[in-house]
Amino acid sequence: MRYISELRDGSRIQDVYLVKHKQSAVTKNGRNYENVILQDKTGQLDAKIWDPNSDAIAEFDVLDYVYVAGSVSMFNGALQASLKQVRKADPGEYIPADYLPMTKKNRKVMFNELQKLIASVENPWLSALLKSFFVNDRDFIIAFAGHSAAKTVHHSFVGGLLEHTLSVTKLCDYLASVYPAINRDLLITAAMLHDIGKVYELSDFPVNEYTDDGQLLGHIMIGAEMVHDHASRIPDFPQKLETEVKHCILAHHGEYEYGSPKKPAIIEALALNLADNTDAKLETMSEVLESAAPDTEWLGFNRFFDSNLRRTGE
Repeated sequence: MRYISELRDGSRIQDVYLVKHKQSAVTKNGRNYENVILQDKTGQLDAKIWDPNSDAIAEFDVLDYVYVAGSVSMFNGALQASLKQVRKADPGEYIPADYLPMTKKNRKVMFNELQKLIASVENPWLSALLKSFFVNDRDFIIAFAGHSAAKTVHHSFVGGLLEHTLSVTKLCDYLASVYPAINRDLLITAAMLHDIGKVYELSDFPVNEYTDDGQLLGHIMIGAEMVHDHASRIPDFPQKLETEVKHCILAHHGEYEYGSPKKPAIIEALALNLADNTDAKLETMSEVLESAAPDTEWLGFNRFFDSNLRRTGE
């Protein structure tokens, strides 16, 4: 198959993709059309069906695998497909694994790295708390290792939550080695647990959409509740220590406007916020660079960075 990442301005498409989104719309002139988002493991493609009543457009729905034919062009700085033919694909025409965005890193290796960091935590209460999630809770481990870290923006792929958590934890490990005021065990624990609520905030792939709990509570609140539930099952777990871990989770977005119920009040929460923001932004920039044509120097305006982005010269 021809992956979405391989498409360019002027490309023709005749292949099978997963329908991530579908919505009927009307142009300013009163013309009916369909907004569709197609997906494979390399990314997503905005598509339009300008003549939805055509005999070449068969019935299909969200999460269907569809064979499409059409053309790709550049519109407002992004690729957009115009679909002339759409039909549901037969089971033998596609391999589901080709349509799930996947981490490029080895999940087993990453999880083993996480385990080594857990083993380095000396505080017995924090060690027990981490093991209650990442050693003793098999259902959580499976969900965590296969989950994304976001719906969009950064690490929105299978294994993304694991990859992001490991990166943030390693950044925090470095910060703890440089700044003696940091309680390393507390920071490492908070780093590993800061996004655990995303297991319940976002649904599994291929949907990867916000759940009811995700919409109503959000991963920060969910994560703090999960820490409380696990800590309450560890005999004599210190209340002050539980509060500090939960504060790091509640403050890890740093600002109220970014969804943090609290701003960092302890140095570990500040370090976690900086590490989380660093990994999120650098991964986002990396994904932008990777998705752009290799011969493109200026990549256009990016609303996330509020800047016109440019590839580094050789």
